[in-house]
Order: sequence, then structure tokens, then C-alpha cells
Amino acid sequence: MTEEKGQAVIEEEGGLDLPGANSEEGKNSDERIVSITEAAKINNVTRQAIYVAIKLGKLKARKVASRWTIDLDHLEEYRRQKYSRAKSMYDGELLFDNARGCFSVNQVARMLSVPAQKIYYATRVGMLKAHRKGAAWVIHIDDVNEYRGKFIEKKSEEETKAS
Repeated sequence: MTEEKGQAVIEEEGGLDLPGANSEEGKNSDERIVSITEAAKINNVTRQAIYVAIKLGKLKARKVASRWTIDLDHLEEYRRQKYSRAKSMYDGELLFDNARGCFSVNQVARMLSVPAQKIYYATRVGMLKAHRKGAAWVIHIDDVNEYRGKFIEKKSEEETKAS
């Protein structure tokens, strides 16, 4: 008996029910199938995240007996459609368009080699200009360079003089 829930297909019977499972074509199909654990490793997420994606119908998978299997093509499709903060849009524009000089708090923190909390603090007290767009803070490269010159490099110069 086959029951469909969202995109997941659940097989109640034992054995892998793949097209051409006993032919040469079937062997290629088996090589393109991964388990939940393998899918999690490939996507660099937890097994639970994969289970949730299957349950929500965002990732196509097949359950045979008690084992979930995922076709690599479906996993790749899921990866392409998965939410990414870097691809976030606001009013039809890319939020963090690095080519236009717009960066996230975490990107700025990595650029300056400081913790993200320091960047949040700098924006809160007015040391670093940032603009709120929806739920995200967007920081322009000119503001990053100004902050770097006024506060980061100034602090490192003071530390050099003190030693």
C-alpha cells in the first residue's frame, strides 16, 4: 500500500521498490539514493532538519519499511530551493547585494575579524550606520570602511603605542 503525504511517498511493503531495481538501470538508481544521515552530511545540516523538510513536503523521499531514502536529484532540487539569507529579497531587491556594497551583520563581522555582537553593539550606539530592511540589518561598505578607520584601526594603533 502506498500513501502520499505532501511530497513523501511511504511504502508499507518490504524491499526497495525502485524502477528497474534488478537491471543495470536499477544499479545506477541505487547509487543515486542516499539515507537521511547521508543527506544530512551532504547538506551540512542535522538529520532532524532533513526529517522536517520531508514532513513539510519540501524534500521528496521514500520510506520503505522503516528506512527513508532520498534520490540525489531530489536532494539537489531541495538545496536549490532552500532558504538562504544571502538570497533574501526586500521590495524586489536583493538585501545583501555584495556587488552593490550591501552586507549583513555577520558578513561585516567576518570582514573585520570581530564578533557579530560587536557589530550589533556598534550599530545600536551609532558607531556604525546600518539600515533596517524588514527583519534584517543592511550595512553599506562605505559605512564599514568609515567604522574601520575610526574605531578598529584607531584601537589597534592605541594598543601598539601602549606596548
